[in-house]
Order: sequence, then structure tokens, then C-alpha cells
Amino acid sequence: MTDIKLQRRSLVLGAAAGTAGLLLPAWARAADEFPVRPIQFICPWPAGGTADASMRAICQVASRVLKQPVTVDNRAGAAGMIGAKAIAAAKPDGYTIGQIPISVTRFSQLGSLQADPRKDFTYLARTSGQTFGIAVLPDSKFKTLKDMVAFAKANPGKVTYAHAGVGGATHVGMEEFAMAAGVKLNAIAYKGGAAALNDTLGGQVDMLADSSSWAPHVEAGKLRLLATWGEQRTPRFKDTPTLKEQGFNVVVDAPNGIGAPAGLPADVEKKLRDAFRFAVNSDEFKAVAAKIDAPLMYLDGPDYKKYVNTVYERETQLIQRLKLKDLVEKG
Repeated sequence: MTDIKLQRRSLVLGAAAGTAGLLLPAWARAADEFPVRPIQFICPWPAGGTADASMRAICQVASRVLKQPVTVDNRAGAAGMIGAKAIAAAKPDGYTIGQIPISVTRFSQLGSLQADPRKDFTYLARTSGQTFGIAVLPDSKFKTLKDMVAFAKANPGKVTYAHAGVGGATHVGMEEFAMAAGVKLNAIAYKGGAAALNDTLGGQVDMLADSSSWAPHVEAGKLRLLATWGEQRTPRFKDTPTLKEQGFNVVVDAPNGIGAPAGLPADVEKKLRDAFRFAVNSDEFKAVAAKIDAPLMYLDGPDYKKYVNTVYERETQLIQRLKLKDLVEKG
């Protein structure tokens, strides 16, 4: 082949390669440079809550690692599913990520989330769990969990408890406990933990089932904690036994994680996983997590995905056992 032909062939191949590059999405061409602009982090909970505080802390640390702002965008509603749906529907370029509640495994099966958590997300990190508990007023006739169970057995459906929404962790956790205890409780649904807490403090309901919104009120003597729901006792409330210690084989910790839409480029995924691995293990995040009684439960993205798949199968069985679809339909 002559030199002129070789030159022409090189020009044609070069032009074709350039055209192919232009045909690729911008995020694919710029993967090696990621990130070149701020990253939007969707928090599926209201601003000012414990989940919001923990995610803002983790995003601040990740921002320094990624050398770009990671800005929190609160998309609250539908027990966290509005934000989860927004993450699943976003462009898979790494510039829209967010917090994914483990309840996506339940709500996707109940029809509240139009996404499949097994295939519609790229999982980056599992971060921390939550401390759930059952609290009553100081002058409640229920001095212990045993007292409450005995009364509930003798008076089916008369003991009321406030929770943060039908199908959520506090509702499902209490129904699972009630089944284990062999009692029928009267569940009162609220649009969030704050409203449930307020009515408990006001005496409108007998008990509160929630994450650690009760903590400062327990410390101030305005509520009494009957049980926590973790595998082990909570360090700040080490005198309160867990459900398991009191004979009920129920553990609820509802760990949260961070994810992105499915289809994230591999090197973009790696940069985000590395950044949030560092952030979860930072002293800043640990301090915030300890303040809100959120035990660290870090898992890297691939292991987190395996965990989600396992929980999905467990939720399938729980939905059938507790007849959750019927409960959701009743509201």
C-alpha cells in the first residue's frame, strides 16, 4: 500500500473514531474526568430530620474527596419512595445519586414504588442503621413491655400505638412484634414520626413506635422506653432491653444506603464508591451517626446489592405473613 493510501486510510479511521466519540453520551466520553460539575444528592426525607442530618454530613465529606459540591435535594413523601423513584429515573451519569431506604424492597412489592430495587439502581454503599423503640408516657400503666403484652392479650385491639406511615418500618416492625407476642394492637398512622411523637406526648395514643425521635424525651424523663429493636442494646440506652432479650425474635434496624440509577459507567461507579467509603468511615459522619443513635453498617456497593436482594426475598415472605397488602389497602 502506498504512503498516500496509508495516509488516506488513517484519516478515514481517525474521522470515524471521532464521529463514534461524538455519538456517545457526554457522560460516557467524560467518565475519566468525572466529576466536572456539582453532584445532586436526593434525600427522600424532609429537611431537618435525623436522616437529612446524617446525609448532609456524609455529603460534605464526599464533596472534599470528589473535589465537587455534593448538594442535598430533599424529595420527601410516600415514605421515601418519591425520592427513590427520582433516583431510579435519573440519567445514569453519576450526577444524580441519593439515599435509598431499604424499604424499597417492600414498597416495590406493595405497588408504592414503580421500580425494581434488584435491577433499577446502582448501589454504592450501605451506610448506617436506625435505632427503633417503643416508648410510653412516664405515668403509663405499662411499666414494662411484659405489662403491655399482658394487657393487650386481655384487651385485644385496645392498646393504641402511633407510627410514621402504613407499610413503613415502624408499622411493619410493630405488627411483626405483635404477631410474635400473640397480641392484637390498634395501629394509628401518621404522616411522619414528628406527628406521631407529638400525639404520644399529648396522650392521644398509648405508645410510640419510631426511630430515635423519642431519645431526647426519654433522657428528659418525658417518655419511658420499653424496648429497642436492634440486635444489641443501644449504647445510649443500655438499661433498656431489646425485643429479642424479652423473648420476641424480632430485629428491625432498617439500614440506609446510597445509590444511583442503573447503568452507571464502571469508572464513575468506582469513584463514587471510593468517595462514600471514605465518607462513611470519617470521624465527621461517625459523630453525627452516634448523636442520632444510628449504628454504622457499612457495606461496599456489590455487597450492599447482595444484601438488598436478600432483604427483597425476606420482605416477600413478610408481606404474605402479615397480609400487608390488605393493611395498605385499608390505609
